[in-house]
Amino acid sequence: MVIGVVSTGGQLFRAAVGFEFSDPALEAVAGATLAEVEDVLRDAAVSADPVVTEAARHLVDAGGKRFRPLLVTVAASFGDARAPKVVLAGAVVELTHLATLYHDDVMDESLVRRGAPSANARWGNSVAILVGDYLFARAAHIGADLGVDAVRLHAGTFSRLVQGQIAETIGPRPGEDETEHYLRVISEKTASLIETSTRLGGLFGGVEPHHVECLARYGETIGVAFQLSDDLLDIASDGLQSGKTPGTDLREGVRTLPMLYALASEDASPSAQRLREILAGGPVADDALHAEALGLLRESAALKRARETVREHAERARLALAPLPDLPARRALEHLSDFIVDRTC
Repeated sequence: MVIGVVSTGGQLFRAAVGFEFSDPALEAVAGATLAEVEDVLRDAAVSADPVVTEAARHLVDAGGKRFRPLLVTVAASFGDARAPKVVLAGAVVELTHLATLYHDDVMDESLVRRGAPSANARWGNSVAILVGDYLFARAAHIGADLGVDAVRLHAGTFSRLVQGQIAETIGPRPGEDETEHYLRVISEKTASLIETSTRLGGLFGGVEPHHVECLARYGETIGVAFQLSDDLLDIASDGLQSGKTPGTDLREGVRTLPMLYALASEDASPSAQRLREILAGGPVADDALHAEALGLLRESAALKRARETVREHAERARLALAPLPDLPARRALEHLSDFIVDRTC
């Protein structure tokens, strides 16, 4: 079965995110661990100030895929997924992820998050930023119980997240290739926390050190592939698959990989030239122009090239798993690689 996790009040609901648990024992362990992670998340969001508690629990209670703690659990399954600190590791990465969402919504001026008003829309930008900071602090507090090495790893990951956000905000340096810059931003801003998820899972599951490194390489590479596939879905899907209105990035002037490939193309065909002309103008707010650009992107060689880039990253992630023992956990991670490719076809 393909499983994701949308957690509310300790219950686990199915949602397709790319994990297939063909092994009932692995699925049971994942479900039990994630239920415990959920309890830790809710406790971590509590403050002596009821306003802080309400705002901090806003996204915790809204649910989500819990993709990162799920990766922690599956990675730990190459050793002992029920080891005591696996739950804490899962909570640390999810709290860190949630904190970034509060900050992202402020920077993006988002009004909705996970089907509910965003924290900044409800409480204002200042409160949303401070609540994000509070959740970062709570993640660090829990991380202290994991030991010095885990604290150092978490701090390094936080640094990468911030550097990625700064790089995205400032844009490419003079002379820097825009596509390379974009991939670097994804590696820092998205893949770094996914790499940390698989690494922490391996560490606290008691996995052999050389296998932990394999899991970390998998996490970094699959993190890039996952973000790139999301960007492709924004163009190619009907909206139900991506969870947002198709062409949102195009409308907001966010140049994702297919758009960067289209702009860099030397294709002299009328459709390619017309697409470059529209994209070069920045955000595409006009409905008719937006529909035209979206149609051209969907039929472009640039989209096909971007799909191939996703495939390459997913295959590299799969290859990183080759030294690992042939266990249900490995098959679950391999299926995730396949799923990421298939969802963008």
